[in-house]
Amino acid sequence: ELMADASYPEDLLYHPEHDWARIDGEIATFGITWFAQDALGELVFYDGPDVGKTIAKDEPYAELESVKAVSDVVAPLSGEVVEVNPALSDEPGVVNDAPYDGGWLVKVRLSDPAEAAALLDVAAYRELLR
Repeated sequence: ELMADASYPEDLLYHPEHDWARIDGEIATFGITWFAQDALGELVFYDGPDVGKTIAKDEPYAELESVKAVSDVVAPLSGEVVEVNPALSDEPGVVNDAPYDGGWLVKVRLSDPAEAAALLDVAAYRELLR
């Protein structure tokens, strides 16, 4: 069941490629926005990075495959993957159902927290979607 109404939490930072980051100290959780999961449609496969991999801001770090398309997931910030969401290997559709909660993709130890200044707040991201 897809989340019917567009939702963009206020406490997140957003990347123009429709990714979000939730920063907690030096660790950030990444995922895709409601807009991205809605555009992709029902997700059937997630191919994500392993723990220990270094990912770079604005570069692809994972792939999401839906019934319609395969899409790169772009990193909103740089760092080292410290945790991956174990639920997604069996149930990638949780990203459709709960893109900001159960459907998070990775947790990353940030290598350059100052990069966050380049991300969008919710108002700027909503403006981008208009």
